[in-house]
Formats: sequence, structure tokens, C-alpha cells
Amino acid sequence: MSYLAVPALLLAIVAVIFAVVALRRTTGLRAPSGAAPLPEDVVGLRREVAALQAASVGALRHLSVVRYDAFGDVGGHLSWSVALLDDSGDGVVLTSIHGRSEARTYAKTISAWSSDGPLSPEEEEAVTHARG
Repeated sequence: MSYLAVPALLLAIVAVIFAVVALRRTTGLRAPSGAAPLPEDVVGLRREVAALQAASVGALRHLSVVRYDAFGDVGGHLSWSVALLDDSGDGVVLTSIHGRSEARTYAKTISAWSSDGPLSPEEEEAVTHARG
């Protein structure tokens, strides 16, 4: 069952990344200086996009995945930590440690880019990469 969960999680993360890239590309569109005023329908669409961007501030837009070998006798980078954070650095770090006979999954709360509890070096790296 966990073999299906990991690819599904990675696929969801890739989908979110594509959505964020598409959103960032749309924010770069501006009318050239000296251009004629935009038609009302385009102005209305721009207002809607601006409202959606303001509403997305609390969205989990800062993402990072770190894969690694948690144990020396288990290869393939099957263990991973993923940071899912919003613009103010609030969110969660999910970690899955894979051994030979079992896998354990942990979730740690992140607030303002840091955690109240200790983070592993891999979790710290995921938060650092997510912060950009």
C-alpha cells in the first residue's frame, strides 16, 4: 500500500508545482507603457486574478522534497522529507523513514519557518529549500 502512496504524493506535489508556475507566469503580464486602455472585460479578469492571488496567500506555495538513505544498509533514497509551507512560513514537514522491514511516517508543524520541536537535518534542508 505504501508503494502506491509515495508515487501518488509525488504526483500531487508535481501538480501543485505546475499550478504555481502557471500562476507566476500570469502575474508577469502587463500592458506596455503608452498602450491604449484595456477593454473592460480584460480589466475585470485582471481584478479577478488579483483577488485570487490575494486569497492564495495562505496556500501551501513553498514546497520542497528531500530524498535520502536513512540507514546505511538500505539504498535507493527511499526515505524522504517534504516541506509544505505558505508565504509566512506556516505549514508542515512530512517525513517517511524507510527501513528494510518497515516504514514510519512523521508530521511536524512549522510556524514562521521554524519548528517548536527538533527537526532532522533532512527536514531542515526541506524547509530551507522551500523558503527559497
